[in-house]
Amino acid sequence: MTADSTELDPAARRLADVRENIVRAALIASRAPEDITLIAISKTHGADEITPLVHAGQRHFGENRVQEAEAKWPALRERTPDIMLHLVGQLQSNKAAHAVALFDVIHALDRPSLVKALALAMDAAGKRLPCFVQVNIGAESQKGGCPIADVPALLAQARGADIPVAGLMCVPPLDVEAAPYFALLAKMARDNGLTGLSMGMSGDYETAVMLGASHVRVGTALFGARD
Repeated sequence: MTADSTELDPAARRLADVRENIVRAALIASRAPEDITLIAISKTHGADEITPLVHAGQRHFGENRVQEAEAKWPALRERTPDIMLHLVGQLQSNKAAHAVALFDVIHALDRPSLVKALALAMDAAGKRLPCFVQVNIGAESQKGGCPIADVPALLAQARGADIPVAGLMCVPPLDVEAAPYFALLAKMARDNGLTGLSMGMSGDYETAVMLGASHVRVGTALFGARD
């Protein structure tokens, strides 16, 4: 990607801006920028909006819904086989086999029944997918995620089922400062011997990087505001 193409192409320019912000935040925190994975959240966006980011070099994408991903990603990945697809939305147990077949990483492991469903699906498929345990970091009744107190037991169950645990994931409450929630998730990860932290979105990914995020999930800052 050249400076000229970044100047001309809005998608490439947005991607370059986000990457520069990640580098800046990482350096402030004395972290290596290459240790942070940028996931472009492409939910509700079609191939015509995704392709410019692919052409600009983005390879990690995230979807919230299995059905939506099934409809658009097989053709996109046929053209670009090295794309890594992340499931970042809540996963129903009856969709576990579909998720294992389509995705490379799952960020939504949040309950014992899903551990069982994913383990069975992975056994049947003959492969293991890294999974982040989603934590209900703000104890919000309307949100998915494992309650904080139940995280050690869920981690033990996942490890016992031979599911590779990549780390912890959270979505902090809206309209409040995210930093304390990110710091809490980082402490929980350390306490449980984990290094992966899937946290930070368009409005707070730089804060997340400074507090240890290994994966940031950015949508609006890359694709623009949704209608």
